[in-house]
Amino acid sequence: MPLHSTHHVYRHPATPWAELRVSVRSSGCYRKHTHAEYSIGIVDEGEAVFHHPSGPQKVQAGSVVLIEPNIIHACNPSQQQVWSYRMLFVEANWLHAQVAAQQSCVEPVTALHFASRTLHDTAISRWVDQLCQPSATEADATQQTQQLAQWLVSILQPGAPSDQPQFPVSLEPALQRVHGGLDMGVSVGELARHCGMSPSQFTRRFKGVMGLAPAQYLQNLRVNGARRLIAAGASLAEAAHAMGFADQAHMQRAFKQRHAMTPGSYAPRRTASG
Repeated sequence: MPLHSTHHVYRHPATPWAELRVSVRSSGCYRKHTHAEYSIGIVDEGEAVFHHPSGPQKVQAGSVVLIEPNIIHACNPSQQQVWSYRMLFVEANWLHAQVAAQQSCVEPVTALHFASRTLHDTAISRWVDQLCQPSATEADATQQTQQLAQWLVSILQPGAPSDQPQFPVSLEPALQRVHGGLDMGVSVGELARHCGMSPSQFTRRFKGVMGLAPAQYLQNLRVNGARRLIAAGASLAEAAHAMGFADQAHMQRAFKQRHAMTPGSYAPRRTASG
């Protein structure tokens, strides 16, 4: 009998800057999306195709995947087969502070990039395998913090990724609008007006730069906003309302399309007090 796919998210109070996702025998596919965090992953079983600005690339058991914040990507199993993987999400501000401290930077660190988004090295795979394990105790979490920071500082380079799409000046008003407080009620038509374009002209130019239609880009921002709220303890209904979804079911569909799991599965497990 085939095993059912499972998805678990592990968090530890000693490492609030990180969360670990473990997916076992999953056949779920992702739409193109982004994360606000740095992502460090390892494939445990099967194969997948990793789409990113310099891709696509094939990854398989033992492959390490590295993704910077706000990089549009998707990683889907080959030929609708199942695969297993772990992904550690690291808060960008925490990592920037670690790099600045270890390298005695005078100026704040605001952007970093990996020399390569895929690594296929046995020694590195063993190292990432250890880092991408749930922390059972506070001592485990503290050790993981030290090891992870040291390793990431050694492989990250200063500056944003060279293949990250750059908005032309003509689209800057739209970028400022959607990231200036994340007003989730904004429409594509309103963004087009901010740029002095018709909706169709704006959509063509936006997609030409980002590889993603503006409506999908907005939906991704809404999902990421809901993800942050849910992780912080908001109810699914509260997150859906705050991010401008029509209802909770609408948020669930959009969330699952980009994370291959439901927001309910992603939410922290509530434990009885006492």
